[in-house]
Amino acid sequence: MQEVVLVRIREGEKIVYFSISEMEHLRKVKVGDYVIVEAERGKEYGQVISEAELVSETEIEAPLRKIIRAATKDDLRQIQENKRKTKEAMGICAKKIAEHKLDMKLVDAEYSFDRSKFIFYFTAEGRVDFRELVKDLARQFKARIELRQIGVRDEAKIFGGFGPCGRVLCCKSFLKDFEPVTVRMAKDQNLPLNPSKISGVCGRLMCCLGYEYQVYKGLLQGLPKQGETIHTKEGKGRVISVNPLKRSVTVEIGDEGKQIELSYPVK
Repeated sequence: MQEVVLVRIREGEKIVYFSISEMEHLRKVKVGDYVIVEAERGKEYGQVISEAELVSETEIEAPLRKIIRAATKDDLRQIQENKRKTKEAMGICAKKIAEHKLDMKLVDAEYSFDRSKFIFYFTAEGRVDFRELVKDLARQFKARIELRQIGVRDEAKIFGGFGPCGRVLCCKSFLKDFEPVTVRMAKDQNLPLNPSKISGVCGRLMCCLGYEYQVYKGLLQGLPKQGETIHTKEGKGRVISVNPLKRSVTVEIGDEGKQIELSYPVK
């Protein structure tokens, strides 16, 4: 068993478990505190978002990294200074993109906590040859430069906003990864296939279409499909609607348009 806390790396990025086992100096770390952690790209800062809990190593994603220390006043000052420098870097990078006449849109940037690396995020219709841009930026900032092309869903996650439900976007608030979302998910839930109704602010299908899909998929098992012809006690009819939540179908009998509702047991 490991004693862990959930930490949000930077602002709105990954939420990851970090170990505080055998670290007495971290016993006073509480929700909302900033900490310095061992991240994928070296030292990073994050914010604790859960109380300490004991979990088995099979329940958490490997490798389980450790919190190095609670953030000091100097660390917090450096975080704020890095944010200021990142804003300046965004402006400089945008000018460099224009100078190199590259067909790309700068979306965001981040400066590693130890100031050894700048990462710039951009969107583009196709591939972009940014090798000369990278060299130019490296000379400007005297740091390692990485340019990452992201999709529109990632862009929405960075900027945030509100969905049709009125809540903060899922990708901004709690989603760790983007799962595939298909039109079939909307069809099986009897949702209108109107792009404006089932698309998020990113223009792609809403992530929440997948939340209940497996439940609907299970409830649809054993039910006839809409448009299918079936035999009933009152004769042969055509299925005109399916209600998976009620496990029922509406059937139109004969040419007179008589409609009956048939219920199916839950499997």
